[in-house]
Amino acid sequence: MPSPAPQTVRRLSRHGVVIALLALILFGYLRYDNFLGTFNVLSVLRYNAMFALVSLGMAYVIMTGGIDLSVGSTAALGSVVAALLSPYGLVPGLLGGLAAGLAVGAVNALVITRLNILPFVATLATMLAASGCALLLAGNQSVSVSYETGFIELGQGDLLGFPVPAWIALAAFLAGAIALNLTAWGRTVLAVGGNEEATRLMGLPADRAKASVYLVSGALAGLAGVILAAQFGAGQPIEGVGWELFAIAAVVVGGTLLTGGVGSVGSTLAGVLLLGLIFNILNFENGLGQISLSAYWQSVVRGAFLLLVVVIQARLAGRTEEPA
Repeated sequence: MPSPAPQTVRRLSRHGVVIALLALILFGYLRYDNFLGTFNVLSVLRYNAMFALVSLGMAYVIMTGGIDLSVGSTAALGSVVAALLSPYGLVPGLLGGLAAGLAVGAVNALVITRLNILPFVATLATMLAASGCALLLAGNQSVSVSYETGFIELGQGDLLGFPVPAWIALAAFLAGAIALNLTAWGRTVLAVGGNEEATRLMGLPADRAKASVYLVSGALAGLAGVILAAQFGAGQPIEGVGWELFAIAAVVVGGTLLTGGVGSVGSTLAGVLLLGLIFNILNFENGLGQISLSAYWQSVVRGAFLLLVVVIQARLAGRTEEPA
């Protein structure tokens, strides 16, 4: 029976991101005026909803031991397609962006599962292809959305006093948590990440599960692109640069192993909020006038924070493996 100390360390390793998030919120509340004000809270939720959707899809991919570098370019492509279709109404714009994301996800799934190409190489290729398609469709410029069809409500609207993008992200995460924890699909996804060959020997549909996570990742990235276009009033063919890095960071900070087999939807959401609040706090610091950090330095700070969290998690994981 494991001693109390390793059990405590294991809990800290599993819930460390939540503890860090609560500590960051407390710090911001004590240091800045209006940090927990309605405007700031809703702004953070509205803006980070896009990153939450991309991170959710990335979490599933990483749980299988894969990686999806194409999510940023897919979101950019989805935003352009949605903007081009927005004059026809909210639904065509939404479905168009989703379809664009699904198309990229389908290519990833086919190349990885049927042609046995490494996910890093396959998604790097589709990242370049999706970026090129977005630029071609947009004519190398932003594509304005229609303000007359209600399309912008997907990004700028509120429902029951809560941003519509946040509602969409919340619904996606609730459905994602149920799918991962309460369905055979979720168990198969984790099994593939733990040991793909053993999963096949048990008769589980390993290839089908691997293909499905790339379809989900592509669809969620496309949906994030729809929100991007609706929120900023234009399809952005050069947007999405670095989104894959944010998503990977949020997933890793949330405790999902890059080697696969272990992961949590809830902790991924906490990771998204944690990284989003770091930028928010840095903006508040700039506002105080005591320091002045450009966007470049903010990226340095967030990268250093990510490295610190990963090192701490690795140390905690190592301690849980020590004999009692």
